[in-house]
Amino acid sequence: MNRVLRIAAILLIVSANIGCDQISKAVVRENLQYHQQVDVIRDNFILIKVENTGAFLGLGENLPVFVKNIILSLIPSITILALLLFVFAKTNLSQMTVFGLCCVVGGGIGNIFDRIAHGSVTDFLHIDLGYVQTGIFNMADVSIMVGMLVLLFAFGKGRGAG
Repeated sequence: MNRVLRIAAILLIVSANIGCDQISKAVVRENLQYHQQVDVIRDNFILIKVENTGAFLGLGENLPVFVKNIILSLIPSITILALLLFVFAKTNLSQMTVFGLCCVVGGGIGNIFDRIAHGSVTDFLHIDLGYVQTGIFNMADVSIMVGMLVLLFAFGKGRGAG
């Protein structure tokens, strides 16, 4: 793949992940009240708006603001920037690896943007299948998880590099 097309593909995948995340959060912020619950598929797939000032499942929400900003904004921002530079620099990565990394980067940017712009991350998706249920999450979290699964699959199949 030529260099310009490769860069365009990377930016498109990252932007699509950010866009899906930010649009879905904007719709939720505009249309749901805090803790308002909407049953999409009975009580198995639920929309419920929460503002998460911590990390996963609210971990760290009681940390001092300075420490929280370093742990939840600065370090992730540096990590995401490093991943993005890695994807641009390493031209021998497989397409699957590039896709997975771009999903992780896009999801990470979506959540970091929320922390900086809103002071919290808007979470709104909840799955409850009885014995198996999730915490409340968002589309950025989905992007990150899909990206990680793609990376696990790529490296499991020996396709990390092209």
